[in-house]
Amino acid sequence: QVQLVESGGGSVQVGGSLRLSCAASGYTENYCMTWFRQAPGKNREGVAGLYTKTDSAYYDDSVKGRFTISQDKVNNILYLQLNSLKPEDTGMYYCAARPVVYGRHWANPDVYDYWGQGTQVTVSS
Repeated sequence: QVQLVESGGGSVQVGGSLRLSCAASGYTENYCMTWFRQAPGKNREGVAGLYTKTDSAYYDDSVKGRFTISQDKVNNILYLQLNSLKPEDTGMYYCAARPVVYGRHWANPDVYDYWGQGTQVTVSS
């Protein structure tokens, strides 16, 4: 069983930065851990994913060059650094985790077993 707790959201202006954290309890050594976001009235979308064993990272095109996903293996924390924020980045950000199963796309929310409660990010112009 894995439990995930997100923190670090907030309200910022366009161009600002935030760092989100996802503290994980339980075994996540060979997991895919991903940040999803959901804006009001929209589907949940994968923003950035990380394979914890290999440190391989993947990004949605909309955030490449602006967001960085990383992990602290010692303390079992997943991070998402958000830079150059835009109004369209606004939404609830969720951390999700699943054991690595090849053939499953990192950005597909339907294949994740564990979810955090979310942290809100609001970007205003």
